[in-house]
Amino acid sequence: MADVSALKSIYQLDGPPGYLYEVMAQHLAARIEAGELSPNTLLPSERRLAAEYGVALGTARHATRLLRVRGLVVTIPSKGTYVAQRQGRLDGD
Repeated sequence: MADVSALKSIYQLDGPPGYLYEVMAQHLAARIEAGELSPNTLLPSERRLAAEYGVALGTARHATRLLRVRGLVVTIPSKGTYVAQRQGRLDGD
């Protein structure tokens, strides 16, 4: 489980108010973009993510749903959620 100081920096408790699932999704997206979670890698289960981030299961589910909508992960029923293959950026990078 993440320590309290790490959670405070992840959740930006000093910053503007917002939903934890959005902050969690942004943090996971940053981990994907940084290559910490590489394409085709199995994401931890939503239950494990909830424990790791110290949030409710529903919050973790909402965060992974946002990642699916953004095309960053793909969920295969009875298999799990995987980091999606990176698509070429629209700006040509």
